[in-house]
Amino acid sequence: MSCQISKRLFICTLILCALLLVGCTTVGASICSIASSKTHSPAVAEGEDEANKCKNPDRRALASIAAGFSHTVGLKTDGTVVAIGDSTMDQCDVSGWTDIVAIAGGGYHTVGLKADGTVVAVGWNKHGQCVVSDWKDIVAIAAGGGHTVGLKLDGTVVAAGEGSVCNTSDWKNIVAITAGPRHTVGLKTDGTVVAIGGDNENDQFGQCDVFDWNDIVAIAAGANHTVGLKTDGTVVAVGSNNAGQCNVSDWTDIVAISAGWRHTVGLKADGTVVATEYLEDKIDYYGQCETANWNGIVAITAGDRHTVGLKADGTVVAVGESSFGQCDVSSWTDIRVPGKE
Repeated sequence: MSCQISKRLFICTLILCALLLVGCTTVGASICSIASSKTHSPAVAEGEDEANKCKNPDRRALASIAAGFSHTVGLKTDGTVVAIGDSTMDQCDVSGWTDIVAIAGGGYHTVGLKADGTVVAVGWNKHGQCVVSDWKDIVAIAAGGGHTVGLKLDGTVVAAGEGSVCNTSDWKNIVAITAGPRHTVGLKTDGTVVAIGGDNENDQFGQCDVFDWNDIVAIAAGANHTVGLKTDGTVVAVGSNNAGQCNVSDWTDIVAISAGWRHTVGLKADGTVVATEYLEDKIDYYGQCETANWNGIVAITAGDRHTVGLKADGTVVAVGESSFGQCDVSSWTDIRVPGKE
């Protein structure tokens, strides 16, 4: 895929994305639609006022690939779901799911958003992170290490699972959500960001220091860092930088972002993918940042130590640790491309 985006069109389209109810990793594919031949469509939310901007999102733009700690999940065009990798907590037991429009991968659990706005979840449930069966009117989902987050039609946020990272009941005017193992982040309609990391232990790296951010159109949460995509296609990051995961200040023309355990990934307007240079002891490096030869990518997601990309033809590529087979996705086909039915 190649998207030739003028400066003005690029900025205007990114601003539009602030109103999208999409997974953080699929924003880029939606942006490319306006500049190209509408291969992908933006998920424009409908409504006459601020409170109703979240209603009736175009679900074609919701997340169709997701990565957990050691598993990978894909949403197929028929609304079913495939998963591969570690399933010791049954996090890959998604074969019976139907009518799914978005997916999220947590530490050891997997979450699916259904077409009717309800949510399903499988996997590790020690903290109640899979207790989401009573949720309704959900338009976007995110999964952390031990918690699950849902964005409602009215711009409020619900959460289930471990501790104070679930204290989102007072959030309002939220248009996008993301979750890390120890924190939860929300993007507001005005381009500012809110975050909760619970006690000092959960925010010891400053991953929740996002309250001075502005002009943000997409967010991503890693293990101990948070990443934001700005309207001009540049990227900001806060939190732990022990492996160079926050070294994104020189990135440009970025249209989507994702954050893994200790790495950050960016999708560029031309369909190529950049990743932070891994600076820590290579004992924790499995090649998860080796995306330089990727092209034609329309969506990205980052797991613990692996990175996954969705191509325009519905196939999937992956690099990084694959001890559980989480990168064995080369046979996947018909994964839903953002913007297509």
